[in-house]
Amino acid sequence: MSPYRSLIFSGGGCRCFWQAGFLDVAIPALDLKPEVVGAVSAGAAIACLVFSGRIADGLVAFKQAVGSNPRNAYWSNVFRGEPVFPQARLYRDTMLDLLEEVGIEPLQSGPDIRVVIARTPMALGPRTSLVAAGLLDQAQRLFVRHLHPQLARRAGFRPEIISLRDCRTPWDVAQLILQSSCTPPFTPYYRRLGRPALDGGLIDSVPVETVDGEDGASLVLLTRPHEAREIPDVPGRHYIWPSAPIPVSKWDYTSADKVQATFDLGRRDGERFARESTAVAS
Repeated sequence: MSPYRSLIFSGGGCRCFWQAGFLDVAIPALDLKPEVVGAVSAGAAIACLVFSGRIADGLVAFKQAVGSNPRNAYWSNVFRGEPVFPQARLYRDTMLDLLEEVGIEPLQSGPDIRVVIARTPMALGPRTSLVAAGLLDQAQRLFVRHLHPQLARRAGFRPEIISLRDCRTPWDVAQLILQSSCTPPFTPYYRRLGRPALDGGLIDSVPVETVDGEDGASLVLLTRPHEAREIPDVPGRHYIWPSAPIPVSKWDYTSADKVQATFDLGRRDGERFARESTAVAS
């Protein structure tokens, strides 16, 4: 019997390849078969790779994409009216290619993957929303140490949780993941059903509320090292995090080696977690 009924994928850009490495080991070793998966931002992309059986393919494809990209910003593009930041294009193209190859069926028949986007306060226009979101994001990074901050909610931003089972095509899945990752200026400004859709991590980059009300234990996959005192003590919820600083940064799309090193760290941590879990169970 699977020890966890649900899995939570936190956001973190390229750091999320740690999750892929971790689960590449932990899923077969512990027979993990979650019924519900919560995810946000790049964590949602990794969840799709994991539950469509494309971890290895996704790693290879992304390494090829970033390996041919020498810079994280092309400032001369300002004068040509072209995007300065290549991250959104590389992210979108790699993800869409993989989704089109595998099709929608594995994601429809697997666990219920629930993705979070952030909705802006209705009173704010698009530009004001972006400015407010940027200021809140920086404030939470600099001044809020709680794993589940409340600042954006208090400012009127709200989460919307969307199941991948509502998507009908690979393009629908890709669009939802891009909306959940919307972080201008690194990405374009996205809308969903006519309303602004921003990175769900603005509200909570560890989207545990996606499985609120579900029975059984949850395994929460973080993407940064933490001290135990930072982790909430919630019955039935098990947080796991990298054992060392992750080699690649969130928006670094220039190094295939760092992506591989991040994946390898995840595998090592997954191996240790599987050993410890097996020892406890026996």
